[in-house]
Parts: sequence; structure tokens; C-alpha cells
Amino acid sequence: MATLRSFIFLDQLQPQTMCYLGSWIKGSLPRRNMAAQIIEVAPGLDIEALTDIALKEADVQGGILVVERQFGYLEIHSRDIAAVKASAEAVLAALGKNSSDAMPPRILASKIITRIDPNHAFLINRNKGGSMILAGETLFVLETEPAAYAILASNAAEKAANIKIVDYRMIGATGRLYLSGTESEVKAAASAAEQALEL
Repeated sequence: MATLRSFIFLDQLQPQTMCYLGSWIKGSLPRRNMAAQIIEVAPGLDIEALTDIALKEADVQGGILVVERQFGYLEIHSRDIAAVKASAEAVLAALGKNSSDAMPPRILASKIITRIDPNHAFLINRNKGGSMILAGETLFVLETEPAAYAILASNAAEKAANIKIVDYRMIGATGRLYLSGTESEVKAAASAAEQALEL
């Protein structure tokens, strides 16, 4: 029986969160304000049968299908919220689970670093996937498990404040989020990200 690690519904993908996702996914590209569902299970190969169920249930597009070492990931999206929810419910029914059976997110690290040094900014930008952090900006970093919750934190932060999504990693043992901006905006975004995970 598969373990439901993450079951995340996003009512509206925010622009930067969506664009970052689109920079590396190999499936259908999501668009701004589409609804999305992210499902993470163990063992990883179980995601293949669940993908079949999700795509046959309703008119949704698959963006992510990843079988990682231990975990499997599926992201589906559509402009039709009801279609996304129908596909997600079909997956839950196949698993014999409820959305509340997913593992709750756990924040492993959460730090705000003000006035980033130019050399620090350079090092971060060499490894990032999204926007560049500039010297003097404030940086927020967050680490969570299960990993997929990083996209929830990113989307919530972007809804709440005028920040830049520098990077987020939602596949693997833990998820990570990097965002930057002015100190006040980053504080608001950090609070929103943490609250989204605590709910």
C-alpha cells in the first residue's frame, strides 16, 4: 500500500512559481492562474498507476511525472478547477485514502538573512533556477519535508508579497525555497510561506 506523502491543491499558480516550474518540467506547461494538484507517494513507482487514473478521470494536463529514488511525484493542472479536483479525488479513491492522510509538512529550517553580501549573492546565483538575488537584498530560505510542500510555500509567499522567487526544489528527501526582495516584503512572504505549511 502506497504512502501518501504530499497532496497539495493550488487554486491559482502564481506567475513566478508557475514560470519556475515551467523551466524544468518535461510535461505540459502550466499557465498563470491555473489550478494545480501535486501528489507525492512512496514507493516511487506507484505514481505511474496513479497518473493513469488521474489523466483518464478528467480533462487535465500532466506537468510533472518523476520517479525519484524513493518517491514518486505527479503534478496536474487545468483552468477548470473542478477537473483538477475530480482527478485528485480519483487518485485518493484508488489509494483508499483521504487528503488528510497525507503527511503534514514539517519546517526543518527557516531563516531570513538581511543585506546579502555580493559574494554570497554570486554563489546563490550560480546554483539557482529562477530570478537572481542582488547584493544588498534580503534572502529568505526555507527547508521542509516532504519535499513537494516547497511549491506550496513558494505559491503562498508570492501571493502575499512583492518578492522574487530565486529557487525552489520540490523533489527529493526535503524541499527548499529561496526568495529575495526588500526586508519588509521578504518578512511578509516568509510569514505567509510558514503559515501555509502550518495550516
